[in-house]
Amino acid sequence: MTIFIRAPELADETAFIQASLRSETLHHPWTSAPKTHEAYQAYLSSFSQPSNKSFLVMSRTNEILGVFNLSEIVRGCFQNSYLGYYAFSGQEGKGYMSQGMKLVLDYAFNVLALHRVEANIQPGNVRSIYLVQKNGFRKEGYSLRYLKINDEWRDHERWALTAEEWKR
Repeated sequence: MTIFIRAPELADETAFIQASLRSETLHHPWTSAPKTHEAYQAYLSSFSQPSNKSFLVMSRTNEILGVFNLSEIVRGCFQNSYLGYYAFSGQEGKGYMSQGMKLVLDYAFNVLALHRVEANIQPGNVRSIYLVQKNGFRKEGYSLRYLKINDEWRDHERWALTAEEWKR
């Protein structure tokens, strides 16, 4: 299937929330996607800021397959962003997220002109680790109690990719 990416919109709210609710088991304990009107509105607000970009991975029939977020985009000497992502239930393991990641990384390096993209992944999240490995990221380190996910401080592996590595 051919996919494309685009920014989330107000009109996506119902489909997004339904997909998030359907995906609770898939996402737990790795992430928590917006599941209410208020949470979706906060998500849209956060990713309307210049330091954050969000992309929906879409099928040609306009089904939401997954999400990629570039957050905390820092300019100046750093030119860096954090990458977060999740597939929706029923869409995982089909290659859509790998296709979507390539499109997001192309945007990050060629449109936003970032130098580096970093993904922080919980060690047990083997699918996410496989996805970044498959797309050229290298493991840089391990951070104890790095992010608070679902009200619990969790360790993360640090994976990164630079523009030079992406161009190869």
